[in-house]
Amino acid sequence: MLTSPVRRRGSLGAADSAPSGFTGIFPHWLLRWRRPVWWQELGIIAIGYWLYSLGRNAIPQQAAIATRHGESVQRLQDRLHLNFELSINHWVAAHEWVAQVMDYYYATLHFVVTIGVMVWLFVRRPHIYRGARTVLFTTTLIALAGFALYPLAPPRLLPGVSYIDTLLKFHTWGSLADPDVAAHSNQYAAMPSLHIGWALWCGISIFMCAQRLWIRILALVYPLFTLTVIIGTANHYLIDAVGGAVTIALAVGIQWLLSGHGAYTPPFDAPDFAMPDPPLPVLRPSRRALRRRAAEPRTPDDLATDATTQSSGA
Repeated sequence: MLTSPVRRRGSLGAADSAPSGFTGIFPHWLLRWRRPVWWQELGIIAIGYWLYSLGRNAIPQQAAIATRHGESVQRLQDRLHLNFELSINHWVAAHEWVAQVMDYYYATLHFVVTIGVMVWLFVRRPHIYRGARTVLFTTTLIALAGFALYPLAPPRLLPGVSYIDTLLKFHTWGSLADPDVAAHSNQYAAMPSLHIGWALWCGISIFMCAQRLWIRILALVYPLFTLTVIIGTANHYLIDAVGGAVTIALAVGIQWLLSGHGAYTPPFDAPDFAMPDPPLPVLRPSRRALRRRAAEPRTPDDLATDATTQSSGA
């Protein structure tokens, strides 16, 4: 039996009926609860990631425009006194083991944690999986639009500023700074920060659905540590992180418009996984079965069982 802090809109029962009020712009038949199927979800994820990679890398890199945007963002942060990024980056670069940890965090956990949370939701919280998955996919689509509309040079590629590219300095395996990887990836897809968008999605999903308090607290710390990593490795500006937070807020709103309920609220007709399992029905034998049983020869064990039953009833 599963228990969860996820709040229910109602419980499944004979008197259950469709909710009143705004029910989303999708038709009701499309929003009815269905347990997610693993091979369908794998196909959706594979196609979605392929389209994301294709779209991200198909966007013209526009180095000159991206550099001008980067300079504008840097000036804006200087004007807002948010220019602490350079100090953090230099401190990280001066401590190799810290830089190595952050570099591999940046290159790997962005995918590993996100996939892990998706699998956990699929297995343990299937009643809210589809809503959470819709938020994640919508976040990614909005980010793609941002990459196309506002190409941005990350701090590590900004000329005239002494940011240190820790990924390049310490030769992190699989990083975007690697020439072989950089040749096949858009280096100016930085606004909004999808690292922050996905990290917030993971943190919110675990916080809303986990049972243990310490796990829920760790879930909230994860986006904060991701923010430290993207700044310390000079891969994003602070404003990129703000863009990532705005992106996931928009995605949550779009999911609500589509379905009429929050991403972490189950559909009204979903099984109530937070309630105890109902008792099994008491099945009584038919009269024909009783007559057939009475006609069968009685064994000593049957007689002993009957005697025990009668004595307990008395």
